[in-house]
Amino acid sequence: MSFELLSLETLQEIAHQYGYWAIFLGILVENAGIPMPGETITLVGGFLAGNGDLNYGWVLLSATSGAILGDNLGYWLGAWGGWPLLVRVGKIFKLGEPELERARDQFSRNGDRAVFFGRFIALLRIFAGPMAGIAGMPYRRFAFFNAAGAIAWGLLTVSLSYFVGALVPLEQLATWMTEFGIVGLGLFLAWLALARWRLGSAAVTPEDTPS
Repeated sequence: MSFELLSLETLQEIAHQYGYWAIFLGILVENAGIPMPGETITLVGGFLAGNGDLNYGWVLLSATSGAILGDNLGYWLGAWGGWPLLVRVGKIFKLGEPELERARDQFSRNGDRAVFFGRFIALLRIFAGPMAGIAGMPYRRFAFFNAAGAIAWGLLTVSLSYFVGALVPLEQLATWMTEFGIVGLGLFLAWLALARWRLGSAAVTPEDTPS
């Protein structure tokens, strides 16, 4: 999800001026758990590469390395800062402790998929790293799925704006990615609700049912 702290025009100016560093730092900060339009500036980088202003390979490397390092920072922030930090961040999105506790429990059971697919889902991209640390996910497992997800996400995001940017306005691409992230979040929440319902149903034994 793109948090409109900066306009698309401003992000283009930043990418023009600072190039690969802007892409690297933008996605690093977002993946570390701080709301920033990292995905949008990555789209801008791919778009500029398609125009010949930047190099595709360097944009891809900047985006993926920033995503990998950012989630690693988020993981260790979660492991060391723990629950109080997540509660403070959750207040930004109006998420209370009960919701965060349920998310932590679900994350513990589905950490691999959450880290990998979280790249493509609004909000989860910000919370996945810190939540993995808080949930105590083994670091080696986290590092593998984190890197795999970052590479897949980087290839999709940068390639999309690189190849399609000549045919579709950048504003439209950014809108599509935002909508995709929101839909992904909705599906993820629906899946969590279904999993929780199925666990609750399985806990009801014949002895628990009224006669």
